[in-house]
This record gives sequence, structure tokens and C-alpha cells, in this order.
Amino acid sequence: MIDSVKHQGMRRKLIEKLRAKGIRDEAVLEAMLRVPRHFFFESGFLDYAYEDNAFPISAGQTISQPYTVAFQTELLEVSPGMKVLEVGTGSGYQGAILMEMGAKLHTIERIHELFHKAKLMFRKLNYHPKLVFGDGYQGLPNEAPFDRIIVTAGAREIPPALLDQLAIGGIMVIPVGDEDQEMIRLIRVEENRLEKQYFGGFRFVPMLEGKV
Repeated sequence: MIDSVKHQGMRRKLIEKLRAKGIRDEAVLEAMLRVPRHFFFESGFLDYAYEDNAFPISAGQTISQPYTVAFQTELLEVSPGMKVLEVGTGSGYQGAILMEMGAKLHTIERIHELFHKAKLMFRKLNYHPKLVFGDGYQGLPNEAPFDRIIVTAGAREIPPALLDQLAIGGIMVIPVGDEDQEMIRLIRVEENRLEKQYFGGFRFVPMLEGKV
């Protein structure tokens, strides 16, 4: 895997596009500048890696649009050392961004093919998350609580098991809806009190229960 001067230049242009679209968190932008997005693409599609678009990957899934990755990550307000749960590892790109920001990442993937590809990719890039093949709806109760939870698929509703695993003071970012989703941020203010904020419409692949 080669990160050429050409790729680095394309990445800088993408970061400027994200700034122009309103992304302000420099830690997010710097992490996205460091992670070669083209590593997560098949070799025949490298020219698409730095367009601000989602793109198909294996198993009928997608690698999210860079703006969506930046937007969700900015909402998450990650600081180094935070324990973060990612539901939907996918290609591994979102997880790589979080680890570049210093997150202690736990990530769940329900599709066997994607799980193994992400495992190999993380190893190649020298990332060391806790990667689990499992049902994202259930989260990782044995590892809870989490400072941050990010869901990278569209959920019909907010999974109660994930809410239970959010620490006091913690933040969850999740797209909720059927075909189109509303991006929601939940902040656990107290044990029994959640603050809910809404951030507009997005489109994700559906979040499904079980493992395949």
C-alpha cells in the first residue's frame, strides 16, 4: 500500500472541501488528513477515494461519504484516551479516524466478510482496536460503560442495549429512521436523564440485527 504525493495532495483538497462545508474540529480534519482513504478501496477504484461521496464496498455495504464521517465524528467530541464503541466497522475507515484521534476503540461488525477484511486492514495499518464479530444492536455489555458510542448504519430506533452502555457524561451519535435518517446526538446528563439533539437528514445502509 502506497500513500503517494498525489494521494496526499488529493487528501488535502478533500479536507479543504470539508472545511468549506462547515467542519470545524481541527482534530477531526487532521485525523482525516493522516488516514489514506484510498487504502480502503479496491485497486480499480482508487480515483474515487477522495471524492466527497459514499462508495460501494463488499457485501452490499458502503464506505461513508467523507463529509458524513467528519460530521458524525465532530458531533462525537472525542478526546484522546476515551473508550469508544463503534457499531458497524464496515471498511474500517471510520474506526481508523477515531484511533488517529486517540480513541480506545471497540468496534462491532455483523458481516463475516467485512469483519475479516477490516481485521486485516487494521493489522496492515498497525491499529489495534478490540474488533468483535457480533450483533451491534446488543453492543458490548461486558466492556461497558463507554464514553462515546457511534453507530454507522441507519437504525429503526435507538437500541436500548446501547443506551444502557453509555457512561454518565457520555455521547452517542446515531442516525435513526427507515430509508432516510435523522442524525441524533444523545448526551447522558445523569443516570436517568438524556439530552437529545437533532442534526438533519442523512442516508445510511440499514442497521440489522443478528450476524451473517
